[in-house]
Amino acid sequence: MNPILEIFSQGEEVVTGQTVDTNAAWLSERVVAMGFNVTRHTAVGDKLDDLVALLWEISARADCCICTGGLGPTSDDLTAEAVAKAFDLPLEFDDVAFEQINRFFTLRNRVMPESNRKQAMFPKGAERIDNAWGTAPGFSLQVGRCWFAFVPGVPMEMRHLFLESIQPTLAGRFLLRPGKLITIKTMGIGESAIQERMSSIEIPAQVQLGFRASPDDVQTKLLFVPDYPEAAMNALVSKVAAELGDHVFTIDGLGQIGGDLVFTVDQLMTVGKHTLAVVETASQGLLAAKCIGLSWLLETRYEQSLGRLGQKLSVAVNADDLVATAQAVAGEIHKTGAADFVLVQLYSGDNETFHDKDQAIILYNVLLTGDGFHQTTHSVAGPIKRKQNQAALLALDLLRRYLQHKEL
Repeated sequence: MNPILEIFSQGEEVVTGQTVDTNAAWLSERVVAMGFNVTRHTAVGDKLDDLVALLWEISARADCCICTGGLGPTSDDLTAEAVAKAFDLPLEFDDVAFEQINRFFTLRNRVMPESNRKQAMFPKGAERIDNAWGTAPGFSLQVGRCWFAFVPGVPMEMRHLFLESIQPTLAGRFLLRPGKLITIKTMGIGESAIQERMSSIEIPAQVQLGFRASPDDVQTKLLFVPDYPEAAMNALVSKVAAELGDHVFTIDGLGQIGGDLVFTVDQLMTVGKHTLAVVETASQGLLAAKCIGLSWLLETRYEQSLGRLGQKLSVAVNADDLVATAQAVAGEIHKTGAADFVLVQLYSGDNETFHDKDQAIILYNVLLTGDGFHQTTHSVAGPIKRKQNQAALLALDLLRRYLQHKEL
């Protein structure tokens, strides 16, 4: 069985919601990939007794714990004191740590405040973790079955200390057998619909199935135990992907480079040496922003008013047939522009509907390519930012589907 690891975040700003705990998510992703079994994320405010109690609990149930935060110079930074009290380890002054902290200020032509001396105090027996990125050194120690690593809560400092010191130490201290995580990324289908489509597929007991929905995609995750037969793994992934059909835009973890929808479209456009012109309405320029810096995007325009769009392009606008209108717009842009493809996004629904989270707009996406027109229609509801984001993604997804399959 893989060793158990917990992540413990300290700080009143974390538990009150003033700061989003991105550290825990970042750490979890990396230690799971190494082969640890992450069982808990715990956040505690700046209360000494709560910290002491949690440290005791973790020391009895986990093989490893990474703690972030509480190593600063102020009175609310209580991690070292809590460790000393929890495990009856008196704080001791570390000359090397103190010199490193003092040098941090000297190099910046600043005088070190006396309060920073506190950061050089470690529980007896702890090993210092040098921090070249800030004033707070980390430290580690073994207590019972659990090896603790304490690092600053500042994300940049935490990440450097983990990558430079903690990760190599973990690899040396623990026998790790990482599993294999395969992530099937989809667009235009929800979690419940995915699970329904997969209902006929038997997931072996050695495979952990999970789902993750984000604003940009829905991910179906298959975590395989170490030494799971590769042929059986590939067969199961293929079976799941086949059930999800054209909704799948990439599969991460099988060796090929994966990414988000824009990354997938970029790869396809680059390999095919295609170029694109875009007209946006509902996405309000977000589609172009998602593709910023990509050389194949030759032309973009955003028009809030369908009437003005028609006037500028000398195209007849038919509000009752937006597919035909989009085709006319695409044809006109293709005649006068240099792009191989033209992607036009229109929607039905007035401004009030667009801003009302309880009302849906209807998206009409039309893609003009060398072999004609391709189109999709979608109903999108929710707050305005969701409508905007979904409009951008669904238009790009039409392009993706054409490039991957050449037919819809």
